[in-house]
Amino acid sequence: MQQAALNLIAIGVFCMTLSVLLGPMLNIPAAIPALATLGVLGLATLDTLSFQGKGVTILLDSVAGTKSQYRDRILHHEAGHFLVAYLLGIPITGYTLTAWEAFKQGKPGLGGVTFDTQGLSPDPLAAGEVRLTLERFCTVWMAGIAAETLVYESAEGGAEDQQKLREALTTLGLPTNQYSIKERWATQQAQRMIKDNFSAYQALVEAMKQRASVTECSEVIAKA
Repeated sequence: MQQAALNLIAIGVFCMTLSVLLGPMLNIPAAIPALATLGVLGLATLDTLSFQGKGVTILLDSVAGTKSQYRDRILHHEAGHFLVAYLLGIPITGYTLTAWEAFKQGKPGLGGVTFDTQGLSPDPLAAGEVRLTLERFCTVWMAGIAAETLVYESAEGGAEDQQKLREALTTLGLPTNQYSIKERWATQQAQRMIKDNFSAYQALVEAMKQRASVTECSEVIAKA
């Protein structure tokens, strides 16, 4: 079950328990909070089973999206992915900045920047090339965290990016004790690239804010 749905169910159970305790004091019929809670739990379960939790994700993202800093963080995070991918020559296939945009494009969760990952397919005849390709993708995956840290001095997003990096390292047989080393290295590489091209990064943030196309965003980076 999706974590967002689990959180919503936990909140529903808590609210039902609280209503049972406070209902008599506030003269609230016991049936009202019980039915309301059951309705929330039912919708959360239906959303998880039928839509893989996308409905809850859209709802929570919409509520959080009322805070401008939340949206700004997402924008700067995804712009970091986009810029570093462009600089490393990794094809960018699209991007989304809200859960609703991701849902409309058939993407899971909050979406984000999507890439052509065909280059990650292991080829035993070209181990060196695969390793180089992996390092490029690792740097791109950590670029969101790098950008957030650079702009806000801390990162609130990036858990899914870290998971992608670790799954790729696992697929290629890298020892688990090297994961954190590779993660730190990739983050530092990404942050250096963003710093060295900060004017292009700022221009890209503005372009993505206006929902410019991938081609238009690439042209903005080239001009900057």
